[in-house]
Amino acid sequence: MRPLSIEGAWLHEPKVFPDERGDFHEWFRSGEFSEATGQELNLAQANLSVSRRGALRGVHFADVPPGQAKYIKCVRGAVLDVVVDVRAGSPTFGRWESKRLDDTSHRAVFLSEGLGHGFIALTEEATVVYLCSEGYAPGREHGIDPLDPALGIDWLADVTPLLSEKDAKAPTLAERERDGSLPSYAQCRAYRSRLNPA
Repeated sequence: MRPLSIEGAWLHEPKVFPDERGDFHEWFRSGEFSEATGQELNLAQANLSVSRRGALRGVHFADVPPGQAKYIKCVRGAVLDVVVDVRAGSPTFGRWESKRLDDTSHRAVFLSEGLGHGFIALTEEATVVYLCSEGYAPGREHGIDPLDPALGIDWLADVTPLLSEKDAKAPTLAERERDGSLPSYAQCRAYRSRLNPA
């Protein structure tokens, strides 16, 4: 696993073993994960979404504590996966980074508590699985407008975004910052250090 440009996010690029039957790879190994990220992945919930081309899910984040760390992989088709730093006070606040996840490279993204996440389906159908450190709790879950011009996420011009009503009505990052609903960078770091004392 290698760190992305946003602190608290990593990309896993597994070694894939192909043969005449298909291929095989390890998409998660706890020891390697902990060594790379400095934390354990407490698995509380596993999700699976099936999306048609253009379906845009996100940008979502959860209150910290406890937040919701996510380990994300596309098992069929392809998506453009996006990590957004929504932590108020972070040196990379408002920055985003995208990675293509697909059923060929078998890459996965891990984002720790406090980061925002979204993706858009690039193929006619895309299946994504998420391993989550906390279960879904509607009162702690929030969204940011994925088409917020100030964020400027490049969702790819050749794909027309299809949003849920909830995501389409989500506030901008600036509106979230003004209403005080964003996680704080200091609080996220403190929470991670309590989870993973050195």
